[in-house]
Order: sequence, then C-alpha cells, then structure tokens
Amino acid sequence: MSSTRLADDSQSRRERRKEARPGELLDAALDLFVEKGFAATRSEEVAARAGVSKGTLFLYFPTKEELFKAVVRENMSGRFAEWQEEFMKFEGSTADMARHFMRVWWERIGATRASGITKLMISEARNFPELAAFYQQEVIRPGTDLVRRILQRGIARGEFRPVDVEYAVFGVVAPMIFLIMMKHSLGACAPQDYPLDPQRYVDTQMDMLLQGLCARPGAQA
Repeated sequence: MSSTRLADDSQSRRERRKEARPGELLDAALDLFVEKGFAATRSEEVAARAGVSKGTLFLYFPTKEELFKAVVRENMSGRFAEWQEEFMKFEGSTADMARHFMRVWWERIGATRASGITKLMISEARNFPELAAFYQQEVIRPGTDLVRRILQRGIARGEFRPVDVEYAVFGVVAPMIFLIMMKHSLGACAPQDYPLDPQRYVDTQMDMLLQGLCARPGAQA
C-alpha cells in the first residue's frame, strides 16, 4: 500500500473520530449491550465499534451507566410520547385499539434490536439496582400505564367486562415478555422447525385475551 493511501486512510479515521455523533455511539452501544450484556460490555469496545476514541465517548457519556440510560431513552422510553398521542386520537373500538397497540409494539420494539434490552434487564437487574429502578421508571411504568388506560377505556365504554385492571395489565404484558425471551434466548438457538411466527403469536394472544375481556350481552357483571 502506498504512503499516500496510508495517509488518506489515517486522515479518514481522524475525520470520522472528529465527526462522530451521539447517534453512532448509541447504535454501537445498543449492539454490544444486547450481544454481551451490561456487565460484560466495556466502554472502549463501544468506542472502537463506533470508530472513535474512548475520550470522545466520554465527552458525550461520562459513564457506562449514562450511556445505557441514553440507549434506553433513544430506543424505548422515547417511544411512549407518540404512543400516547396515538391513544388519544384512536377512534375505533377498544378491541381494535388493543390489537393495534400490540402489533405496533412488536413492529417498533419487539422486532428491533432494542427488544434485547428487556432480556438484559431481566438477567442483570439484581446486580444493577440503580439501572433496574431507571428501567422501571422509564419503560415499565409508562408501558403498564398505557395498557391500563386501554383496559379502562374498554370497561368505561361497556366493551370490556369489569376486571381487576391492576392485575389484568400483567395478562397483556406477559405474552410480550415471553416473545422477547424466546427471541433472545431459547428461540435464538432452537431448531429451525420450531414453530413460532411472531405475528401469528401476537394475533393469537390478542384473540385469547379479548375472548376473556369482551363483554357479552346479558352477562352479569
């Protein structure tokens, strides 16, 4: 390789380091957190994958914990504002709303790399209680609040029968967690003939849930 080519490559790497943006760092961090977990991921690995120096990474994110929180906000908790807006504007039945939000959750979170963060938190929460509390505040609480509002809407409109909403929320959330765990653990190494199509799974779970939730004419509350 000529000295000119080497100089050009060196200049290109310097420009890339100089022009690095937080988005590139967050993408690299998300990949590594999902691949290796929080504890095993080192800051210098994130910087290397993003093509920047460790010092550049620390300019944006002084600690690995702050980097993780930024990844969660960028890929998960930042979605709730748009979902709340969709909830307010939705004009169909509550059953249709529930189906819509379950499908949207899979498309925007479950089917993406970000779903691996949920598996990471389940496996590492006890070792990082501060991050667990952060995840509870940023993801779990607004997520369950949204599901609660959907159930309450259906009950208030007479579409769903009265249920214990606080616990019915778990019946909606649990199938979503199962699908994520299958995708990032057993499902990742299961034989190819293992039958689990995510969309069919989501639709089937919603059909079963709605059969239990929907009010029936003449039924006693």
